[in-house]
Amino acid sequence: MDKYDIKKDRRDLYAPSSRDFSEVDVPPLHYLAVDGHGDPNTSAEYRAAIEALFPVAYALKFASKAEGRDFVVGPLEGLWWADDPAAFVSREKDRWSWTAMIVQPSWVTQEMVDTALEQKGVTGLRLFTLEEGRSVQILHLGSYDDEAPTLARLHDEYLPEHGLTFNGHHHEIYLSDARRTEPAKLKTILRQPVRAESD
Repeated sequence: MDKYDIKKDRRDLYAPSSRDFSEVDVPPLHYLAVDGHGDPNTSAEYRAAIEALFPVAYALKFASKAEGRDFVVGPLEGLWWADDPAAFVSREKDRWSWTAMIVQPSWVTQEMVDTALEQKGVTGLRLFTLEEGRSVQILHLGSYDDEAPTLARLHDEYLPEHGLTFNGHHHEIYLSDARRTEPAKLKTILRQPVRAESD
C-alpha cells in the first residue's frame, strides 16, 4: 500500500530554503484544527489542544488505512494573529490568538472526524479548508523566540520592496518535535499569505 506524505508530495510547500524568502501558491488544504488564545508557552488551553489533536489525527490515519489508503500524519502547524501584527515581532505572546492544526488528505471527511472524536472522547476540534493562495515563506532554524528578526525582515523589508501586504494569518509549520529537539536545532517554516498592495 502506498503511503501518502504531503511533505514529500508538496516539497514546494514543506521544504523551503532557510536563506531567502520564496513565493509559493498554496492550494486549498484540509486541516483538523482547534482554536484558542494566549501564550503557547504557558497556556493550559494550548497544551490541551495539542494533546487532543494528535490522538485524533492518528485515529483518522488508522481508519483511512483500514479502508485501503494510508498516509503519514502531518506536522503540527499553527495560525497566529493579533490585533496588531507588531505583537509577533515584539513577542507579546499573551496578545496572540491561534489555531493549532494538522493537515489532512483530501479524502478525510467530516464523518470520519466525528467518528474519531467519539472514539477518543474529544470535543472542540473541527475540520476546515484553508485557502491561502499566494504566500511568502522561509525556513527558520533555531528557537521559536528567535523568529523576530526574520519576521521583521519579512514585514519591513521584503513585503514593501515587492509591493505586497498581508492577506491572511501568520502560519507556522513545525518540522521538529520540540519535546525532543534542542532549541538551536528546531526547524520551522514561517509562511505569510500575501496580496499586491494595489489589489
